[in-house]
Amino acid sequence: MTIGSVGNGDGTDAAGTQPTAVAAGTLDRGLSRVAVVHYDAFEDLGGRLSFSAAVLDDDGCGLVLTTIHGRSETRSYVKQVPPPVDGSQRELSPEEENAVGNAMRGGDQ
Repeated sequence: MTIGSVGNGDGTDAAGTQPTAVAAGTLDRGLSRVAVVHYDAFEDLGGRLSFSAAVLDDDGCGLVLTTIHGRSETRSYVKQVPPPVDGSQRELSPEEENAVGNAMRGGDQ
């Protein structure tokens, strides 16, 4: 990947003053598969405010962001997909697995 400039073709921005740097070229792998699963993390709390979001490339590699909403706090976690082989990460929850499966099939639920 190279760094190029965008704007008027002469290295200036739309106003003709400052150069604007952007990444030129293509990425070998893009994160193109996304799915979000909403759910109630606790029985006494409705509204499906908790969620797991999978963001993956075509090979199924990427991450899952999970946010668990409770009455007094919200916690967020990020897990690598697939999990590291060194065992440094907990297994995916059923909701996270669901998000990964939906992302690989190409849709939300």
